[in-house]
Amino acid sequence: MLNPNVPALVLAPMDGITDAPMRALQGATGAFTYGVSEFLRVSIEVLPAKVFRRDIPELCHGGLTPTGMPVQVQILGGDPERMAKSALVACRLGAKAIDINFGCPAPTVNRHDGGASLLLHPCRIREIVAAVRAAVPPEIPVSAKLRLGWDCIDAILENAVMAVEGGANWLTIHARTRVQGYAPPVFWKPIGRVRTELDVPVIANGDIWTLDDFRQCQDETGCKHFMLGRGALADPSLPYRIANELGIRSGDVPETDWDALLRRLVSHVEFYEARTPAWTVRRLKQWLKIAANHGEFEHFNEVKLSESVEELLDSLNARAVQFL
Repeated sequence: MLNPNVPALVLAPMDGITDAPMRALQGATGAFTYGVSEFLRVSIEVLPAKVFRRDIPELCHGGLTPTGMPVQVQILGGDPERMAKSALVACRLGAKAIDINFGCPAPTVNRHDGGASLLLHPCRIREIVAAVRAAVPPEIPVSAKLRLGWDCIDAILENAVMAVEGGANWLTIHARTRVQGYAPPVFWKPIGRVRTELDVPVIANGDIWTLDDFRQCQDETGCKHFMLGRGALADPSLPYRIANELGIRSGDVPETDWDALLRRLVSHVEFYEARTPAWTVRRLKQWLKIAANHGEFEHFNEVKLSESVEELLDSLNARAVQFL
């Protein structure tokens, strides 16, 4: 899924945000090499096939979104055996690659032996990756998502070494510690040190909101692979611009038409599963909030949750929101 010698732009997994409808929408850009699913948590039992099919419906269609973007399956948990067996279930359903989440900073996840809590136990990272690597077919790549550390950015090298010793084919590194959560600043330079010291591809992730951010990240890490999350939702033109810089695509960057994008997301929601109008409105407002925090749709909170999708879109247009 990731060619070490070819630049890549990866759609980040964001819990509750980059679900199947959003992955379908983002995949239509042609800017992303692949996307990563929201994590599936492996706790007291091996994940059954129905959970994978429910949350990653792309598995029923060759691992691709309806718009043609490959999707990697991400799992999270602290028990090596259950993680390995769950990964094998995903592979039997058609998963083309497995990613292991060692980066989620959510307190609930961390209290239950998952995500970034494993950063405090480097040997367990190696054990979990090795178990998954041994369980799945050799042609299926296994990767690991890490943060720089729990509370220290210098912890990244040891944890990265453990993941590689366990058999990770590549690493994705978020340029913050768990204690930081999503608070600034980001530290890209440690990602570059991992890239130079380990013989494994590294995907740089964290706070790429603009083309200038991307260029700075590229300069400081030396990476050719990048993961983009909230920045892609805040500025839908950004994936195109970065993909052009990486040589993934070429051509003009289309003008952002928010009304059309929001309507397309509604159509993807309807394609995957029936939802109440209130749920769909919440889904749209979630996206708009990300954009609003970065200068767009400053009045979107005035839209009432009880309004229909059409009323929400009409209300935004009536307020003459300045589209990108």
